[in-house]
Amino acid sequence: MASVKPTKDRGRYTNDLSAVTRQAANMLLLRPLVWKLVKVSVHGADNLDGLDGAYVAVANHSSHLDAPLVFGALPKRLSKYLATGAAADYFFTAWWKAVAPVLFFNAFPVDRGKGKTKQGARNPRSHRGMAGSLLTDGVPLLIFPEGTRSRTGAMGTFKPGAAALAISRGVPVIPIALVGAWAAMPSEQAGLPKGRPPVHVAIGHPMDPVPGEIAHEFSERIRRQVIELHDQTARAYGMPTLDEYGRHRALSQTSESGHATSQTKDSTAESSQPNEGQ
Repeated sequence: MASVKPTKDRGRYTNDLSAVTRQAANMLLLRPLVWKLVKVSVHGADNLDGLDGAYVAVANHSSHLDAPLVFGALPKRLSKYLATGAAADYFFTAWWKAVAPVLFFNAFPVDRGKGKTKQGARNPRSHRGMAGSLLTDGVPLLIFPEGTRSRTGAMGTFKPGAAALAISRGVPVIPIALVGAWAAMPSEQAGLPKGRPPVHVAIGHPMDPVPGEIAHEFSERIRRQVIELHDQTARAYGMPTLDEYGRHRALSQTSESGHATSQTKDSTAESSQPNEGQ
């Protein structure tokens, strides 16, 4: 495995004072809050013994709890410089919007819209390539390859960007499965979790690409590992597997489709009946 030591004092991402402040904020504020809202169990942290330097942490994206869960579950030595992306067109348009993601998650700006203007020209303020530069500087990254939170509990396809970054920078990938996070705080839920529902963070062995493996292949292998971690943990604690979430989604879609078809047929039948008095 490649080991890239952090370059000290190169911007806030690798600054020691910033790192200490961030860890204190997480340990004293965010982690206690999240651990109080949900009952967190961490599995597999010992799989990271001996890991040093930059890496890419990859997890399924279930809820707003996900980033705090990962930051709180990883060993302190590995989360010290950990950074995650945040939408540049929202969080980095005003300093007050950036305060929380920067303070807690060492957030860096990510372009939505491929770093181009509405006219298709390259945006001079584009942040394209920043993730790779951070890895080169020794900053580990947290990436959710689905790109958005699950709306059903099922896991979507993985975009290959995380795998491509790991291949190009020669760093390992840490697969992480978040189990129960969607049930604790689904996307349509307005408030915070109630009743302290159980959530498990399952951490797998670091993964490296095999010789000749391209990004799409490595990404799919990472995805399968996250699924395996999730479902092994889910079965062990009597929680739904990703396949069960997927089947529930398919049944719901079929039911909705059938209901819509039935309504259409009923409407057609009613319109074909002659009105009284004609």
